[in-house]
Amino acid sequence: MKSLRITAILEGISYLLFGLSMPLKYLYHILLPNKIIGMAHGILFILYILIAFFYRKNWNIKTQFTIYFASLIPFCTFYVEKKYFRNDE
Repeated sequence: MKSLRITAILEGISYLLFGLSMPLKYLYHILLPNKIIGMAHGILFILYILIAFFYRKNWNIKTQFTIYFASLIPFCTFYVEKKYFRNDE
């Protein structure tokens, strides 16, 4: 469970950093930060989904959907980490 909590937090941070690096790419044509953060975010996104999928001990369908869907919305992984993962330890 600890790895799922850490991955959820890191995925949320990478999502926010990815959003902040977009103006650098499109307004100032500085491509490197977006490329690095985008790759890290992609890896963390896949890792979050995989760990959540393999961990899903006794979650019902609604909880599973919420946890997977949280990775698509900024700040949601922080909410899911607090509501589902922190209390589950």
